[in-house]
Amino acid sequence: MVHFVGAGPGAEDLITVRGQRFLQEADVIIYAGSLVNPGLLKNAKEGCQIYDSAYMTLDEVLKVIYEAEEKGLMTVRLHTGDPSIYGAIKEQMDELDKKEIEYDVCPGVSSMSGVASALKVEYTLPDVSQTIIITRAEGRTEVPEKESLKSMACHKATMLLFLSSSLADKVKADLIEGGFEPETPVAVVYKATWPDQKILRTTLTELPEAMAKEGITKTAMIVVGHVLDSDYKLSKLYDPTFSTEFRKGSEE
Repeated sequence: MVHFVGAGPGAEDLITVRGQRFLQEADVIIYAGSLVNPGLLKNAKEGCQIYDSAYMTLDEVLKVIYEAEEKGLMTVRLHTGDPSIYGAIKEQMDELDKKEIEYDVCPGVSSMSGVASALKVEYTLPDVSQTIIITRAEGRTEVPEKESLKSMACHKATMLLFLSSSLADKVKADLIEGGFEPETPVAVVYKATWPDQKILRTTLTELPEAMAKEGITKTAMIVVGHVLDSDYKLSKLYDPTFSTEFRKGSEE
């Protein structure tokens, strides 16, 4: 059996209870060493075989899994955050399907949630933004033209940029060209929920210089949008004049 497990955003105690149990039971753990907190490996039992996939190709990862299956061992494939977002798990699952190897997916706390908690922000504020765009700047990995930052910027919704910390100049240029004002507030969170977490608040026009000054080039998320600084309307959910299934609203 293979369990794809979301490790959470960084802090050791932000892995799910189920994910922690799988780590404790695993005979083999393959973890994304460049991103996953190695402290999570303290949950591994004695004799567990541990591999760092940062130094492995897809074929090498699969080879370890296949050998474990032949021996009747249980494997945990430990990915950062939640594996459904930029986790590169589909290509692994497709190969396991071909071999008829059983697997499941244990969700994790996404880094986007860790970033929100670090910033103490709500991504969806009434009358400001009710949409979150999760995307990345185009670098060595291509992005479909219809999903370019320039195209996405026209919505002026809350934008969460994964895997874009080394592309701050491109982020600035594309988002401003796409419609964001140069003074749009931006927050950058480096290693959210880790002990060495760092928060940078700036504007879109000053983003590249601010990130360069702090030396942030990886392992960070860029948040763009007016949920970071705007006034907003109160939620209807708790408005005393608003009726719901559970309570009747009072007249104004």
